[in-house]
Amino acid sequence: MLLALPVAALAGLVSFASPCVLPLVPGYLGYVTGLASTGGGGTRQADTGVGAGGLEGRGRRRLLAGAVLFVLGFSVVFIVIGFSAGVLGGLLTQWASEIARVLGVLVVLLGLAFAGVLPALPVLGRTVTARVRPRPGLAGAPLLGVTFGLGWTPCMGPTLAAITSLAFVSGSGSRSIVLAAAYAAGLGIPFVLVALAAARGVRGLKGLRRHRLVLARAGGALLVVVGLLLVTGLWGQWTSALGARFASWALL
Repeated sequence: MLLALPVAALAGLVSFASPCVLPLVPGYLGYVTGLASTGGGGTRQADTGVGAGGLEGRGRRRLLAGAVLFVLGFSVVFIVIGFSAGVLGGLLTQWASEIARVLGVLVVLLGLAFAGVLPALPVLGRTVTARVRPRPGLAGAPLLGVTFGLGWTPCMGPTLAAITSLAFVSGSGSRSIVLAAAYAAGLGIPFVLVALAAARGVRGLKGLRRHRLVLARAGGALLVVVGLLLVTGLWGQWTSALGARFASWALL
């Protein structure tokens, strides 16, 4: 778990910087606060309703509250996915080693696709559009977060698959909840930071967009490393060793 938590948080951060999520951040923040309108196609990508001078007082607090509620919404989705994988892993303990190797191969392939080394699977660039669209504003922010978590799962497939694989290997529902929460935090904290910075934060996203290729390759490399550790069995050995070392320190 000590090794998995930073990996999960970093995977969430990579997901935030991915082409699936980053261009949509301004539109989502505007939608959850009711500061931006939507067209027929859904959330607008370029308008947060925040002027060049930013927001003051109540408007900024509303933007922050909307971002937090939105993050809580999609966190629930990822935690449920992680918990389910952990429980399933616990039920299939006798085949855990073989399944971990299969999952490791899958994570390696997805990592190579994420980095652009292999052709991306068509499903990885898709999203699922919900028929029920929450109303703009704070009241609809948690539901919009749930919709985001469900609809963008295929698009965030590589990173989410890696974390789900680690949750499965853990074989524990409680550990998987913590792992999924770390992933959600890595994805969600940047949303909140952008909301805190208001207009300046949104403009700061341009820097991430310019370096999206580098970020994609770095994220893909992380997934490949995790996949190889699963295939070779080193992941289980390292996590067990770290757990034993931490337990010995706790007894001192």
